[in-house]
Amino acid sequence: MPTTMMTKKLKIGFTLIELLVVISIIGILIALSGFGLQGARKSARDARRKADIEQMRSALELYKSDCGDYPPNSSFGGGSSLTGDGTPSTTCPVTNVYMASRPDDPVSPQIYRYNQLTSTTYEICAALENSGGNVPCAGANPGICSGSGSIACNYRVTNP
Repeated sequence: MPTTMMTKKLKIGFTLIELLVVISIIGILIALSGFGLQGARKSARDARRKADIEQMRSALELYKSDCGDYPPNSSFGGGSSLTGDGTPSTTCPVTNVYMASRPDDPVSPQIYRYNQLTSTTYEICAALENSGGNVPCAGANPGICSGSGSIACNYRVTNP
């Protein structure tokens, strides 16, 4: 009888193999959840891109209502502000700020491409991560949405 009591006391706890199996299962679950979060991050960046473009669109429409036309490409470059051009000076003074700073794409080399097509039309192009196909821009550097020239645009917004 004393030997049975000794063996019962020694069998309390987990074996090394049981612990390794549990740790590996936890590792696999963490890895799978990490891949699932990548899609959510891409969707969040795409939502921010669309919101930034809508913000740019609103600023451009306010500019047009005051100034009579859309700004030229050079007036609304990356990171710059959108201010009045002074013509006519009563409704479009240079002190009017329509957008304090043009937003940048969430991914560093990518950019939002603004093109004034005519004095009354424009387009804004971007590269979404969860969208297939290309939607080429018609203006300068058509279809390119990166400073390095390697990322194609696949989302385009034109004036209403």
